[in-house]
Amino acid sequence: MATTEDVLFLEYPTCSTCKRAKKWLDDHGVSYTDRHIVEDRPTAAELADWQARSGLPVRRFFNTSGMKYRELGVKAKLDAGMSDAEAFELLATDGMLVKRPIIVAGDTVLVGFREAAWEDALA
Repeated sequence: MATTEDVLFLEYPTCSTCKRAKKWLDDHGVSYTDRHIVEDRPTAAELADWQARSGLPVRRFFNTSGMKYRELGVKAKLDAGMSDAEAFELLATDGMLVKRPIIVAGDTVLVGFREAAWEDALA
């Protein structure tokens, strides 16, 4: 586990899940650097690095319930064989495409807020 100074928290501030996650971090005394996922969106290189560290499939980094995901027909593109590199480039174009919140703490990368996983990794 990284020291708490090394925790990066990517969020969209009006997202209710992000608000719950931020409250969890605060309630558990986890200090973090806050980053607005739309105003300071992740780069393709960052996303590729985080995906590799997380061990998750690239699909887990997409906000599948977002309007932008549906508008762009991303599921069909992924199903048609979009490469990981192409997926990272697409994700980097718009923070609203990215699943949130994301925690990056050393080798730990958590996508979405699942309290039990956060407890195991951060508490």
